[in-house]
Amino acid sequence: MKTAFRDIEGDMRYLRLLSQSFPTIADASTEIINLQAILNLPKGTEHFLADLHGEYKSFQHVLKNASGNIKRKVNEIFGNELREAEKKELCTLIYYPEEKLELVKASEPELDDWYHITIHQLVRVCRDVSGKYTRSKVRKSLPEDFSYIIEELLHERTDDVDKAAYVNVIISTIITTGRADDFIIAIAHVIQRLAIDKLHVLGDVYDRGPGAHIIMDILNGYHNWDIQWGNHDILWMGACAGNEACICNVIRLSLRYANLVTIEEGYGINLVPLATFAMEHYGDDPCEEFMPKTSGGSAEIDDKTRRLTAQMHKAITVIQFKVEAAIIKRHPEWRMQDRLLLDNIDYARGVCVADGKEYAMKSCCFPTVSPDDPCRLTPEEQSLVDRLRHSFTVNEKLHKHIRLLLGHGSLYTIINDNLLFHASVPLNADGSLKDVELPDGTKAGGRELMNRIDRVIRSAFQSDTDPQDKASAVDYFLYLWCGRDSVLFDKSKMATFERYFLEDKATYKEEKGNYFKLRDDEKVCDSILDAFGVSGHTRHIINGHVPVHAASGENPIKANGKLMVIDGGFSQAYHKETGIAGYTLVYHSRGFQLVQHEPFTSAEDAILRGSDIKSTTQIVEMSAHRMLVADTDIGRELKKQIADLDKLLYAYRHGFIKERR
Repeated sequence: MKTAFRDIEGDMRYLRLLSQSFPTIADASTEIINLQAILNLPKGTEHFLADLHGEYKSFQHVLKNASGNIKRKVNEIFGNELREAEKKELCTLIYYPEEKLELVKASEPELDDWYHITIHQLVRVCRDVSGKYTRSKVRKSLPEDFSYIIEELLHERTDDVDKAAYVNVIISTIITTGRADDFIIAIAHVIQRLAIDKLHVLGDVYDRGPGAHIIMDILNGYHNWDIQWGNHDILWMGACAGNEACICNVIRLSLRYANLVTIEEGYGINLVPLATFAMEHYGDDPCEEFMPKTSGGSAEIDDKTRRLTAQMHKAITVIQFKVEAAIIKRHPEWRMQDRLLLDNIDYARGVCVADGKEYAMKSCCFPTVSPDDPCRLTPEEQSLVDRLRHSFTVNEKLHKHIRLLLGHGSLYTIINDNLLFHASVPLNADGSLKDVELPDGTKAGGRELMNRIDRVIRSAFQSDTDPQDKASAVDYFLYLWCGRDSVLFDKSKMATFERYFLEDKATYKEEKGNYFKLRDDEKVCDSILDAFGVSGHTRHIINGHVPVHAASGENPIKANGKLMVIDGGFSQAYHKETGIAGYTLVYHSRGFQLVQHEPFTSAEDAILRGSDIKSTTQIVEMSAHRMLVADTDIGRELKKQIADLDKLLYAYRHGFIKERR
C-alpha cells in the first residue's frame, strides 16, 4: 500500500472532499465492504427495443412481460409444480393485475384459498427477480404502503420451520384485512420493475402508430432508461424547434397513415385551418396519390373523411416542398439541389426532369404553384405555415417530451462493451470512416461527428445560443432527416416527390449508404468499434432503423455476431413487409437473447385468454461464466471508487487527514 499511495499528497484536495461523505475509518471501511459485495452480484438485465413508431399497446405489453423474461423466470421457478395453464394465468396476473383480478373474483369460488396460493407464488417470483439487487435498491423499488411487508416476505422462507407460521400469518392477515387485491397489484408491479434493470430505446418513438405521446408518458415514469435518437424523433425535435420543413413532414406522415391521434389528441394541435385550406384549393382534385394508407392498423375511415385526408395530405406536401426548397437553397453545401423538383416541372406538358432525365408525371395539378416561381408560398400558405409553426413551438406537452428526449438521449451510447445507435456511421467505399461537413464548415467522422452533431442539436434548444448559430442548428434538422450523409438517413436521396408524382418507379430507388452495404463484414464492424473506443472480447454494435425482412430469411445477426439489428417492424405498417412484429433483445447475466415477436393481438385478449405475444427466443451469445456487476461499466466505476476509498483509509491511518467522529 505504501508504494501505491506514495503520491497521496497530490490527491489531498479530492480526499478531503471525499472525507466529508465518509468522515471516519469505519464509514470508509463499511462503504468498501458494501461496494465489494455489489461487485459480486449478478449483472442486471438490460432490455433493448427499437422503432416503436407509436405502437404503444405492443410497447406496454413488451415492457410488462420483459420480452418473455418474466415467463422464463416463472418456468424456471415452478417447473413441473404448475401446469402450463396455471403458469400462463400467473404470468397474465403479473402483466395485468388489476384487470385479471376482476375476472378471478367473478369466477373463483374459493377466493381466499386462491389469494393464499397466489400471493405465495408471487412472492417466490419477486424473490427471484430481486436476487440481483442489494436490499437497499429493492427497498427503493417497493411501494410505500407495502414496503415493510414485501421486504419481510422476500427475506423469510417458508421452508424454514421456525418462520413458516410467521410468513403464513402475514399472508393470512393481508387477506382478512381486505388488502389482498392491493397487495397483488403492488407486488406484480414490483416484479415488472425488477425484471429489467435498464431499458435502451434505439430510436423512433414517433410517427405511423397512434400513441407516440403515450409512449413518452410511459417512459417519463419508467425507472431507468435511455434513448438513441432516431430519424423520426429528430423530425419531431426539429418541428418543436420551429423547423417548418420538419413540421410539414410530421403532418404529412400523420396524414399518410390516416393517424392524427398524436398530433390532435396527444398534443392538441389544431389542423382545422389546414383542412379548410385543403378543401378550398384541392376540392376538385382527385388526390389519388395521396389517399391514406389504412391497412397498417389505423382505424377504418369513411369515404368522406378519406377524401378530406387526401386533400390535406396533398396540401401539406406541396407546402413541404416549398419550405424545404427555401432551406436547401440557404445551404448549398448540403448538395441537396436534386430535391428541388418543383423547379424542374414543365407544367404545360406534365413532365419533370430528375437526375437529368425527363419523366412523365402521374398528375400535374398544382393550384397554389406559380410556374414563374414554383417554390414561393402563397399568402394563404404562409399564414398557414406561421400558425402551424406557432402551434408546435409553444406546445407545452411537446416541449416536455422533447426535453425528455434530450435529457435521456443522445445519438449514440456505449454501455457494457456495446455500441448503440439508431441508423448509421457514414463510411467510405473501403469501409473507412467518412468525414462529413458540419454546420460550421468543418468536417468530422465517426465518434467525433456524432458528438458534434449532438451539440448542434442541443444548441437549437438553448436560450444562450448565438441567434445565427441557432438558426443554422434549426435548419440542420432537415439535413439530419433526409441528407445524403446524415447519420440518421445515409441514403442517396429521399424519393418523396418521385413516389407521389412520377410514373417511373425507377426514380423511387434510394441507394443505401456504405454502412448498410458493408455492415455484414466483421472487419468493418471491428474498425467502427475501435474508432468509438469500444473494447472487450464480447463487444457489439446494436442498431435499429432498417426493418429485418424475416419472412424472406434475412438474419438480424450480422458480421459473425458483432452486429445485431433489432428493428423487425414494431409498426403495424411494416408487418406485411417483415412477416413479424419486431425484435427485442435481452442481455442478462448469462448472455444475449434475441426475441422475435409475432403481432400483438390486444391487452383484452391477453387478459381474457391468457394469450401472450408469441415469441421465439434465439440465444445469440452465452457467457462461459455468469456475468457479475464487476464485469460491467458500473463495476468498473465501483472499482475506481473502492481504490479512492482505499486511499482515504491510508490517509486516515497515516495522519494525512483526521477523522471527524
